[in-house]
Amino acid sequence: MAESTFSILRDARRATKGGAETIERLQAKRLHEIVAHARTHSAIYRTLYRDLPERIDDPRQLPVTSKKMLMSQFNAWVTDPAITIDALRGFVDDPERAGEPFLGRYTVATTSGTTGARGIFVLDERSLAVTNAMALRMLSTWLGLGDVLRILAGGVRMAMVMGGSGHSASAVAAARLRRAGGWRASRLKVVSADTPMPQIVAALNEFQPVVIAPYASMAVMLADEHEVGRLRINPVLLALAAEGLPEAQYGRIAKVFGASVGNSYAATECPYLSHACEEGWLHVNTDWVRFEPVDENFAPVPRGQASHTVLISNLANKTQPVLRYDLGDSVQERLDRCPCGSPFPAIKVQGRSADVMSFPGRHGGKLAIPPLAFSLLLDGISGVEMFQIVQSEPARLRVRFVSEPGVDSDQVRQRIEAGIARLLSQHSIANVSIERGAEPPEKTQGGKYRRLIPFS
Repeated sequence: MAESTFSILRDARRATKGGAETIERLQAKRLHEIVAHARTHSAIYRTLYRDLPERIDDPRQLPVTSKKMLMSQFNAWVTDPAITIDALRGFVDDPERAGEPFLGRYTVATTSGTTGARGIFVLDERSLAVTNAMALRMLSTWLGLGDVLRILAGGVRMAMVMGGSGHSASAVAAARLRRAGGWRASRLKVVSADTPMPQIVAALNEFQPVVIAPYASMAVMLADEHEVGRLRINPVLLALAAEGLPEAQYGRIAKVFGASVGNSYAATECPYLSHACEEGWLHVNTDWVRFEPVDENFAPVPRGQASHTVLISNLANKTQPVLRYDLGDSVQERLDRCPCGSPFPAIKVQGRSADVMSFPGRHGGKLAIPPLAFSLLLDGISGVEMFQIVQSEPARLRVRFVSEPGVDSDQVRQRIEAGIARLLSQHSIANVSIERGAEPPEKTQGGKYRRLIPFS
């Protein structure tokens, strides 16, 4: 019998109440089960684990995997032979199919390629049930009874200000709600983050959401608009995602809107990874994910020390097993138990920061564009394998990119320059020079490519 969201939620509550020992026991049991499943049904893992003992007592015996490694052998990675990379590529190439069940039973989302390899991820029903249960656990951390009553009184209207098209995780989540129809669809407003700010403000003013789900950098810009009186809304909750912000910014956003601000850290590979508490720490859902901060040799790092990267094992997804997977982010685990009382490990993410670029306005002052606007633009340009935009001067952009194999790089460059020029114009920004960088994109310490590097 398939596990339901509510049965998983009941189990999650028992885990929280049972404390660290109960959580560790559940994690070990689920890791053993999914390793056995992967070993039996995935050709890649069968090969990787062939010289390992039948029962793995120390998970560190398992080899490290990566997006590039697994994607290069996709058909051997998945455990359902009906899923093929060719069929999936055709599926995600059509933005109109976002949120549509693949093969009638799977949810598909793509990654942005910040590690130098684009990913396509298939979520089965169990993965979705766990994701939904962890979302409810997250909301129970952020909202009190009074907040819930205010949301109900406000008609449960939610606005998502993020990627509104394509097959990114946020776009797929929005599309699934729209496809479901009914009252939830009628109470959802999706505004693409590449929309000029005056239009975003107008849409939100008209819709009057009580819950807003923006990327973190967009939340800062919305707070600016609210502070000067152009944005006139009264949300109960702002659920931030994707990017990290300086600590003070979270408090500022909450104060400006008079609302609760929730933050989370997740990945398409594991959508339910963590959520923030009132102390500002991110708590990892270790009853459903194994989380290993490691150094450059994949050895564990002590608590309190920043890791080189982090390895995750998704304990829910049996269709596309993600085991000891190099996520590429630097994290730091809290030395002691978090004052909020949560039994789950508390971390800070070192390598995720909002990269908002500001440009000279036509009539003085500065005009900003959220990072997602650039990402949406370049992710939609065919032939781009990876990119990096460096703001070398306030009015000068240097574009580093790698073309997909067999693609004319000059044509790609022309499409990039035309797209950026169009985006700047839409935001009333003029006289910005755009040049191609001959050098390749530069990696961060954690092995990721920082897509945007603002002028400093």
